[in-house]
Amino acid sequence: MSTCGTGGCSESEPYALRVLGDSMLPEFKEGVIIIIDPAGAIRDGSYVVATHNEELIFRQLRIHENKYFLQPLNDLYDTVEIGGLDAVTGVVSQQAGRRRKDRKHYD
Repeated sequence: MSTCGTGGCSESEPYALRVLGDSMLPEFKEGVIIIIDPAGAIRDGSYVVATHNEELIFRQLRIHENKYFLQPLNDLYDTVEIGGLDAVTGVVSQQAGRRRKDRKHYD
């Protein structure tokens, strides 16, 4: 799947997405723009975009006992297990003009 449309950008080139829904509240409000780095370092606690049930999903990656989970910040949504890191398509590197490391981190 190309996230750059017909423009032909590189698979490793960062791209922007708009957050839909409230599953990542309070950190990420609906409508905010996030920058995804396909080559970003993936680690426990990273905010990621991943493929789940043939759709892209934005969640926090949690790794526990060699299992991988996509966890929402809003408790009204379920955490889902994924088969591995190959489901992760990119790491959130910025939000609305701010770098991720400058923002709060929720566990």
